[in-house]
Amino acid sequence: MAPPERPPTFDEMHDAHGQPRAHYQAYARWLAEAGGARVAEWQKEADLLFRRVGITFNVYGDTSGTERLIPFDLIPRVIPADEWRMLERGLRQRVQALNAFLGDVYHAGEILKAGRVPAAKVLNHPQYRAVMKGLKVPGGIYSHIAGIDLVRDGEGRYCVLEDNLRTPSGVSYMLEDRKVMMQLFPELFGSHRIAPVDHYPEALLNSLREAAPAGVRNPTVVLLTPGAYNSAYFEHTFLAQQMGIELVEGHDLYVQDDRVWVQTTRGPQRVDVIYRRIDDDFLDPEVFRPDSALGVPGLMQAYRAGRVTIANGVGTGVADDKSIYPYVPEMIRFYLGEEPILANVPTWLLEKPDDLAWVLDHLPELVVKEAQGSGGYGMLIGPTATKAEIEAYRQRILAAPADFIAQPTLSLSTCPTFVESGVAPRHIDLRPFVLSGREVRIVPGGLTRVALQAGSLVVNSSQGGGTKDTWVLQ
Repeated sequence: MAPPERPPTFDEMHDAHGQPRAHYQAYARWLAEAGGARVAEWQKEADLLFRRVGITFNVYGDTSGTERLIPFDLIPRVIPADEWRMLERGLRQRVQALNAFLGDVYHAGEILKAGRVPAAKVLNHPQYRAVMKGLKVPGGIYSHIAGIDLVRDGEGRYCVLEDNLRTPSGVSYMLEDRKVMMQLFPELFGSHRIAPVDHYPEALLNSLREAAPAGVRNPTVVLLTPGAYNSAYFEHTFLAQQMGIELVEGHDLYVQDDRVWVQTTRGPQRVDVIYRRIDDDFLDPEVFRPDSALGVPGLMQAYRAGRVTIANGVGTGVADDKSIYPYVPEMIRFYLGEEPILANVPTWLLEKPDDLAWVLDHLPELVVKEAQGSGGYGMLIGPTATKAEIEAYRQRILAAPADFIAQPTLSLSTCPTFVESGVAPRHIDLRPFVLSGREVRIVPGGLTRVALQAGSLVVNSSQGGGTKDTWVLQ
């Protein structure tokens, strides 16, 4: 087979003639005047600032230690106002439909009865939590914090690559990226009308407080972390501090009379909302994994009694699985009666015999992912894989086809990035964060992740990717 033709790549900063796009022109002039030597000095300053703050993440396969600093690139990704307005509408629409789907599958199941989403796929899904059946959550909101991963194809169209509805991470990097950029380049923020992001912790706290059980006027919110060895522990401590709430572990909480309490220096304090950053399986050893030392015995009983809100809700994983993702456009049509504003990436479900046969014939051209995978682990990127790697992955697929999905190899858009050789294009994606309370709140922009290796399409921090500041122009 001839090697697949390389798909076109959309350059965020430059048009097809190599000229800066309109929304990048002022920044491009500034960057050219600064020169490579000055940019290198600024990059060293930025790295020093990040080291002082201690922004870390675990990196798979790194034998030098358990964690490393998040790589930061100081050349921003810039989004013009009209593009952002479209994205914001599409994100609101998508998250609204996903929350409606979760409420439906744990109650009437109308979309399953209508055959618009296969019932067996949902009801037999490992993330479907029968304990949630019939449980009414405040406001009908299951995913209070959603991270929707967006990419651009070769024509510059935004597509949704993935929905993160359980414990999406990365917002602390978005906030710290902006803080460092404003410290290093105050003149840029004076000459560009850049939408602020520093109000995110306040918006998050408001959304969490709005999710409190009915009748609670001044809710107490805590952030539940697995502890210091979790890869995102920096973010847990950062967000708790920024919101002014307690950071707790499972042993700090207890349940009495179907209420959750935290022991403080002033005595027991009732907890009304738990912003949890641990997976369902570890939340309550009386209901899920009995060996869990991270959760709170009796928590699910208090949850079912309506005495505490868990954000994100238990059972949200059934809606963000990669094999459920292809049905989200149909959810939008079913619940909202609208056409999707943001398209999905074309996806083959390998549980379908025709899809399986076609994908097996075209593995060198495709990206194959584990349906329940995350963090960039367990993927096959066909165009960069060896024959041996492809054949080994083929055997994995044949052993359990339903565990995998396949997508075309998208050439993600590129943005100029400062690397060892100077400024060069690197592939990026975007994770905006959507907050759902009594209203939907979206801080302009989100986390731009960048693949620092030349030609790499894997942007995940857990795979050594970095981050950029995201500017939405007002």
